Amino acid sequence: MEKENINALDEIHKGACMGMDAVHFTLDKVEDDELKKVLEKMYNDYESLAKHVEEIYPDYNDGQPHETSMMTKAMTWSGIEMKTLTDTSNSKIAELLLQGVNMGIIEGRKILNKKNIDEKVNAIISKYVTMQETSVEVLKSYL
Repeated sequence: MEKENINALDEIHKGACMGMDAVHFTLDKVEDDELKKVLEKMYNDYESLAKHVEEIYPDYNDGQPHETSMMTKAMTWSGIEMKTLTDTSNSKIAELLLQGVNMGIIEGRKILNKKNIDEKVNAIISKYVTMQETSVEVLKSYL
């Protein structure tokens, strides 16, 4: 069970870091003030979740939670740059972010369905999934 807790925390931390990266890379492309507010809230939610994981991680492991690699960050950035080269509309930004959010939901649900994690870790994963599902609903209105 200990290894499952560590793996779950690592995955959610990486997901939150990737979310922060994606929002950061798209934020300067957004001209709509309302969408900017939505993205800033998403960023803050991801950041808060990542910090929460970092706070409880020592209960399970002496190290630090996994973060996204420089290669993954570079691929995220270049993918966003390429896909927004000719279209930086709210719809395009929402579409790109929805793709990542949906991957986060899938990963989070897979972890929750295994049920091999303790309550504290389960609560963080549930919060992550709920946050992602809320983001889907908000971003859909910009498509």
